[in-house]
Amino acid sequence: MVSQGLTYALMVQGSPYSQQASHSALRFAEALPAQGHRVAAVFFYHDGVYNAASMMTPPRDEPHLLERWRALYQTQQCELLVCVASAVRRGLLDEGEARRHGHSHPTLEAPFEMTGLGQLMQAALHHDRLITFAP
Repeated sequence: MVSQGLTYALMVQGSPYSQQASHSALRFAEALPAQGHRVAAVFFYHDGVYNAASMMTPPRDEPHLLERWRALYQTQQCELLVCVASAVRRGLLDEGEARRHGHSHPTLEAPFEMTGLGQLMQAALHHDRLITFAP
């Protein structure tokens, strides 16, 4: 009998360039396929929502975390879920929220999607493991 790998949900609470949580979550997620597993959902919460900032432009000698999250989405077909309450209070808006609040430009784009805490609960219930990466 062939054993099927585990599916993981991750919760990232740390901002991308000031704490280790984002780097650790990415390295963990990128390493899963080599072990026969995959990440199915990443939920960005509190300052972790900054990982989805569409205008993030790090210096060339630093890892481009936004591009790595996008690559993870492509390679593992995982959901990149951003807590709407955390994002809006930090100025991260998708097209709908930008329009709703009278702003002309979104600061959060696909493949990231705004969602609520219910999606985090669904991820915890539907995947084999939920791991939190916090500062």
